[in-house]
Amino acid sequence: MNGKITLAQGSGGKAYRELIQKVFLPAFFNEYLRPLTDSAVCDGGERIAFTTDSYVIKPLFFPGGDIGRLCVCGTVNDLAVSGAIPKYISVGMIIEAGFEVKTLVRIANSIAKAAEEAGVIIVTGDTKVVEGGSADGIFINTAGVGVFTKERPPVEQKVKLKDKIIISGYMASHGMAIMAARMDMEFKPPIESDVAPIISLVDSVIKSGCKINAMRDPTRGGVAATLHEWITPDIDIVIYDEALPVRPDVAAACEILGMDPLYIANEGIMLLSIPECCADLALKSLHSTPGGENAAIIGEVINGSGNIYSITEYGTKRRIIVPEGELLPRIC
Repeated sequence: MNGKITLAQGSGGKAYRELIQKVFLPAFFNEYLRPLTDSAVCDGGERIAFTTDSYVIKPLFFPGGDIGRLCVCGTVNDLAVSGAIPKYISVGMIIEAGFEVKTLVRIANSIAKAAEEAGVIIVTGDTKVVEGGSADGIFINTAGVGVFTKERPPVEQKVKLKDKIIISGYMASHGMAIMAARMDMEFKPPIESDVAPIISLVDSVIKSGCKINAMRDPTRGGVAATLHEWITPDIDIVIYDEALPVRPDVAAACEILGMDPLYIANEGIMLLSIPECCADLALKSLHSTPGGENAAIIGEVINGSGNIYSITEYGTKRRIIVPEGELLPRIC
């Protein structure tokens, strides 16, 4: 096999089969892929969660992760916050002619490693090769399937009066890592993305017996965007600035660039709306789980009229408005 991808590898012929045999099967092989049929036949449940996403991030490799790790974590996290148990994913790749095979192998191995970490199986996929200059090297599409059980039904996804708002870890790390890498900002050490599967964090809260009224992973648009998806006309959500967990390097970068961490993308944390009576238990369960050590109660749901605001360190109120435009394009 040559050192670069060519259009022949997207033709469905010998070169395509060689690509599958030498790059993807060594990384992804399992019993569901063995038949190499058009559809995978998988074990399921009474109800399923299904999600799909596409990844066009630039740069492809960044401190803390790469497009391969990101595409797996982004997909399984979307399933996990629905309350489902992630089981299977597909991986579709659009690759430019001229793309280095060794780089493709590196991405495939990263996908395989992330899938193993997340406990999901890659059961099907697709590859297309396009002319150079059409896809910034590589674009990846993933789809994921998760299952619900009688003991683990879907999360209602509706915040309720007196709920506490919990964040599972440091926020704004992914978006700032991408910006720093893209702009060649020489932070030392470099800002690292938080990209990671959050399944164990979700499991810890569910197994603690806490009721979860709403749960989301605050990716594009950050925490602010998720809060605006939750708000209803008869409540307000109050956030406390001093309670927001932000890594010191990320906070410094946001201050230098004049950016608000509430609007910056995340790829390894979740937001939860938990009844007040069991919020402390949920927080304890997160603190005892790797990746949840910096979880915090950052706000609450009160009577109101559909507003979101934060209480600053000076005791004043600051409106959290709906994010407009794209603060940082192509963060996933």
